Amino acid sequence: MALDRGTLTRADLSEEVHREIGLSRADSASVVEQMLEHMCSALAKGENVKISGFGSFILREKGQRIGRNPKTGVEVPIAPRRVLTFRASQMLRDRIVAGN
Repeated sequence: MALDRGTLTRADLSEEVHREIGLSRADSASVVEQMLEHMCSALAKGENVKISGFGSFILREKGQRIGRNPKTGVEVPIAPRRVLTFRASQMLRDRIVAGN
């Protein structure tokens, strides 16, 4: 895979699906795109996404709060918003620590 570049891309994922499962490159790319689209749709609808053995994508609602401009020190309101967080599974954390 593309570990030497430091970034795993959609193309890398579809190539790995092609290599491991044996689908055509076009079908592999389609599978990856469909999976990512399904995840994005679920998150956009407000659903959390959990991939067993990998981790969870969790939506959190952040309320309005007061922030401060670091340059000027002027206080400004920060609007409420929805943020996405990722929590790695214990299995993934263990693999990262082990380095493989």
